[in-house]
Amino acid sequence: MEIDYVRWSPDLEVLQPDEARLTDEIVSQMGAANLAAFDRHRHAIRDAHAKSHGFLKGRLRVHDDLPAHLRQGIFAEPATYDVIARLSSAPGDIHSDEVPAPRGFAIKILDVPGARLAGDEPGRNQDFLMVNFPVLAFGTVQKYKKMLGLLEKNANAPDFFQRMVAAAARGAEDVVEVFGREPGATLQGLARDNANLLGETYHTQGALRFGDYIGKISLAPASKNVRALTGRIIKDVDFSAMRDLVVDFFRDQGAEYTLRVQLATDLDRMPIENAAVQWDEESSPQQSLASLTFEAQDAFSPARRVYGDDVLHFNPWQCVEAHQPLGSINRIRRAAYAASTLRRHELNAVERHEPATLDEIPD
Repeated sequence: MEIDYVRWSPDLEVLQPDEARLTDEIVSQMGAANLAAFDRHRHAIRDAHAKSHGFLKGRLRVHDDLPAHLRQGIFAEPATYDVIARLSSAPGDIHSDEVPAPRGFAIKILDVPGARLAGDEPGRNQDFLMVNFPVLAFGTVQKYKKMLGLLEKNANAPDFFQRMVAAAARGAEDVVEVFGREPGATLQGLARDNANLLGETYHTQGALRFGDYIGKISLAPASKNVRALTGRIIKDVDFSAMRDLVVDFFRDQGAEYTLRVQLATDLDRMPIENAAVQWDEESSPQQSLASLTFEAQDAFSPARRVYGDDVLHFNPWQCVEAHQPLGSINRIRRAAYAASTLRRHELNAVERHEPATLDEIPD
């Protein structure tokens, strides 16, 4: 049976009450926290996903047998693209890996075709930023603002995340009051167990335009060696355990992942404006788009680490028109990422540069 997917239209997004004011306040709060981290480290770091665990060079091959509804945007034709990937942890400061946290997998697809979104993002690249949980517990601009308020009251972020998880297990009402009871939105999105990050499945969480349709992108382990790591809990975790896992793994072997899309079929059950609602995979299954492969390499050499941490920039708004981020959380990100990148590069006296080829990435 053919599935009736929701058609994209610019009229589908709905600005939230006080969105402009809340966005300004959120960007200001994040900037203040980021400057405090700069004072601690005497070096500017990202204000989200600050801790890197590895940087990878890879190759994305768009499948050549895609049906018409999947031949959208950069996936319209069979092609192979170079890719830069960054593995990270979600907090906006550098904490020990002993503290469970969401993990990130950001990919930058180089030199893609298609009209660009109007704005100041340079280059011809397409970024997809993904986290190992399908939804955000704070999936609207209003809830995101409340979450930042709670974080500001807790100077020790790792302890706070642990208390949040404990509160979730007890069903604490103060936590429920902030995040609500959205379908699929749990505090697993704030802190996770210490599973091997190479075996995780990663999600854009927020919706994006998928050419004529609306979707969410995900990345799942495909090769046997990374599928074997899914759910494997890391014991004896120390400060840099996740980096060591990535470096040790890719020193001797490569890996393959599958890039997928889940298309919206019903905007009441699969909303654009609330990233806390998990889209039902029975109504709309994940569909494979491309294969992402990495060969064995040094994922954290000194030169690559410096380039990745200080020069490299990922932004969901670094994209073609056909993959425009959608919803209030993504509209916040447009302002937040622009401010964060400008601040990080200025404070470190490093020129921002958008790579055009893999040759620009140190080995």
